Amino acid sequence: MTQENWKHWERWLVDYTSTKEWSSLLEKVEQEYAQPFCFPPKSLIFNAFQHCLPHEVRCIIVGQDPYHGAGEAHGLAFSVPVGVKTPPSLRNIFKELYNDLGETRLSSDLTDWAQQGVLLINTHLTVRQGQPLSHQSLGWEWFTDSVLSQLVQAYPEIIIVLWGNEAKKKKSVLSHFCKHIIESSHPSPLGAHKGFLGSKPFSKINEILEAQGKDPIRWS
Repeated sequence: MTQENWKHWERWLVDYTSTKEWSSLLEKVEQEYAQPFCFPPKSLIFNAFQHCLPHEVRCIIVGQDPYHGAGEAHGLAFSVPVGVKTPPSLRNIFKELYNDLGETRLSSDLTDWAQQGVLLINTHLTVRQGQPLSHQSLGWEWFTDSVLSQLVQAYPEIIIVLWGNEAKKKKSVLSHFCKHIIESSHPSPLGAHKGFLGSKPFSKINEILEAQGKDPIRWS
């Protein structure tokens, strides 16, 4: 939607965005992006927050950090822009979608999920090219902890989906408030067969939404 959506989030998260930790994080990100080849593009770091406001979030899918190949990351966890080859993790997500609901996903750009209230957020929002978890020391975990904890305190009916060990670390800030946590191994080729494939997250999410009297997510 518009940059104004992110400004709304900043105001909504004022308990965090008014702290020295937030200022320090922004400074470190600026320093990193002064070097070449950090992803996603700087203008898309907060893209996950551009498509829905806090009260519109129905489901949060938490990943690890952005894709670290050129042209892949665009600020939505697991998503890539139109025309970019589908990464292995996303192929496994689509494989599970088909096995779960019998639906075939044609686009690797998951913006339509975000527009339906699915917050696609990574634990760390930036990364260096070819270096997974290279920005885990910047302080992103404080930001994402704040986002998740504030959302589930305000809206405990939100469904949280944790894929992989980095995402599962967020349970400590969620379990006291969140009513619905779905978790499995990461959909990467190394983790997909350790619990992700066969976990049926898409049908589980929609069953919970329908029990809440809400429309299901149109995944395909």
